[in-house]
Amino acid sequence: MWLWALLPVCLALFGTLGIWAVFAVAVANGTVNLTEGVPYISKCGTYPPQSCLFSQVCNICSVLALWIAVIRFQQVRDYGDHGKANTASLVLGFISSLGISILGNFQQSVLKTVHLLGVFLTFMLGLAYFWAQLFLTYRAQPCQDGRWVKPVRATCCCLCTILVIVMSVLHNTGHRSEAAVCEWTLAMLFFCLFGLFAAEFRHIDCHRLTVQKRALRTNHLTTEMNGSGVYTLSQAL
Repeated sequence: MWLWALLPVCLALFGTLGIWAVFAVAVANGTVNLTEGVPYISKCGTYPPQSCLFSQVCNICSVLALWIAVIRFQQVRDYGDHGKANTASLVLGFISSLGISILGNFQQSVLKTVHLLGVFLTFMLGLAYFWAQLFLTYRAQPCQDGRWVKPVRATCCCLCTILVIVMSVLHNTGHRSEAAVCEWTLAMLFFCLFGLFAAEFRHIDCHRLTVQKRALRTNHLTTEMNGSGVYTLSQAL
């Protein structure tokens, strides 16, 4: 079942190519002007036609991210970790995945407040999710890839945290172009962190959803005639 490793790889590649395609379209049709500075990702995906592409990219990435979060939760639980950290990581993964969809479907030129909410959920809670995964990496059953996965994941999480802080400071001080560079770098690191799950997913033996079967009783239909000649059906479940 090493094919599960392709899921995080597909998310990383598709997301990277998708947002850079949005950037290319925005530059090509003159929606953004690079002579004025580096634009934010959201600004590139604000106006049509690239806004349609941006929405689809975010929606697909949202579904893939949620799928990865669920599989990772189950994998860690199968390793014997039933703690609150694993449950918390699933909740953070779900909310941050929802944030990806929100920021993609509510452009900042239409509903800026909702769009910023999606940005917060994606980056802030997404960063918290990856820190939780780093914690679980040291707690879960070690694998042969742990020697390099742990330091790489830790490095990426630290860099993401630094970028979030620097980006916020630069944005609030009016250095928008430099803040946008931090945002693009942050997005790339997020895709790298998702791609790292391929190292753990390739060790999954199987992944299936088991539905517990309930004993079904035989339906008994009895026909009774009342005094007026009307039939009554009674069903025992």
